[in-house]
Amino acid sequence: MTAIVVGASGGIGAAMVEALREEDILVRGFARSFTGADHLDLIDEASVAAAAASLTTPPTLVFVATGLLHEDERSPEKGLAALDAGWLMRQYAINTIGPALVAKHMLPKMPRTGRCVFAVLSARVGSIGDNRLGGWYGYRMAKAALNQFVRTAAIEEKRRNDRSIVVGLHPGTVDTSLSKPFQGNVRADQLFTPSRAAVQLLDVIDALKAPDTGKLLDWEGKEVTP
Repeated sequence: MTAIVVGASGGIGAAMVEALREEDILVRGFARSFTGADHLDLIDEASVAAAAASLTTPPTLVFVATGLLHEDERSPEKGLAALDAGWLMRQYAINTIGPALVAKHMLPKMPRTGRCVFAVLSARVGSIGDNRLGGWYGYRMAKAALNQFVRTAAIEEKRRNDRSIVVGLHPGTVDTSLSKPFQGNVRADQLFTPSRAAVQLLDVIDALKAPDTGKLLDWEGKEVTP
């Protein structure tokens, strides 16, 4: 296996790089904060294209570990009155459009035959059927759109390689900067360290079969309602 991790400077991304290396898997990480050939900015398609062009070996795993829930003074909206066009567009740019552009440039670099996996971090709150609490408009909408992208890309990719797998993965609540302000009501046994989350997600990836393509799965490998 040859692996690519996008968002390798973040909590889950860095832990995934480490978990892959511990299994003696050749892995290359990209991130906005990295310089040179390993730089990749989700909102700059030219940098995404350059990162893909720099690959010398077809990756059999591409893992997109990026996400945006809050930023500076902006946080998840509790109600309609908090909606802001600029903040909504920012969330779509990072949570939906960015991973889609990574797929646009990375999927064609993956093998045309044999099992390969393109996985993106999604979230259960992006599930329309599972939404019982409301709120968090921008994040929910962007992740729902990402889940639809995963499904659509999986259908197209199947025509290129019938053993390819394109999936969204819900990691649970992980102790990172993304979830830090919202951990108050999370049970201790349901708050995962990045290292544990990475291993759990890698176990799910290892167990994926071709019929799983297009799905959203949680850290236990259970399908999340669309």
